[in-house]
Amino acid sequence: MRKDYSQCAKCAGKVCYPFAGVDDELPPVDEAPEFCPMRRMPEVIEKANHFYEKANIHEFARLASIQESECYELTGQGIKTKIPRLEETIQFANKCHFKRLGVVFCVGLREEARQVVSIFENKGFEVVSVNCKVGRTPKEFIGLKGEEKIAGPGLMEPMCNPIVQAAIINAENVDLAIMLGLCVGHDTLFMKYCDVPATTLAVKDRVTGHNPLAALYLSKSPYYNRLQMPAQAEADKGDWKKVDITADE
Repeated sequence: MRKDYSQCAKCAGKVCYPFAGVDDELPPVDEAPEFCPMRRMPEVIEKANHFYEKANIHEFARLASIQESECYELTGQGIKTKIPRLEETIQFANKCHFKRLGVVFCVGLREEARQVVSIFENKGFEVVSVNCKVGRTPKEFIGLKGEEKIAGPGLMEPMCNPIVQAAIINAENVDLAIMLGLCVGHDTLFMKYCDVPATTLAVKDRVTGHNPLAALYLSKSPYYNRLQMPAQAEADKGDWKKVDITADE
């Protein structure tokens, strides 16, 4: 059965990334699978590429690509990697002449946040930092019941507040926001309400030491083989409904 949506993850990428020489003729797009977005949506790609014509976007993209290439080196043994993401973030911020960074972090990574801020400051940046519990707003504010809180009904638990984190970052006039360990969903809300350029240093994964790909690498082993199992029947998924945070209501 034909599936009418883009599925790049199921393609070898020989058309969009053919490792061709600069002057070589590229493979024709019609050699790509039917699900290739270059075949399905050429007008979308063309329209989106026009955004790079804006001078500031053009320069930001240019510097990002330069930074990407500087993370590798050509050696006699082939291409090798050079620097971790933390150092890459520092180098890119310097390329963009950013002076003030904003670190938004989960309180569960408070010590990591201290270290990150110290490193950024030692490199000459001003660093605004905002933890996820800022505002001290009880979870009942967003409708949680006592039994839905982490520690149960007996304790007051402040909600993670990514919207307030974003509002403070916006008000502090930072040049670049850096997310450190925000939870799934909370990071989504932060990205929606953050008005400044943002990047992610690390994401939350409580089980793997904040290395989510570890579960992927282990998914074919007995440790995490449940990830390879078929999805549960709809009846087992509860009565959750789709929520659209892009709608203005």
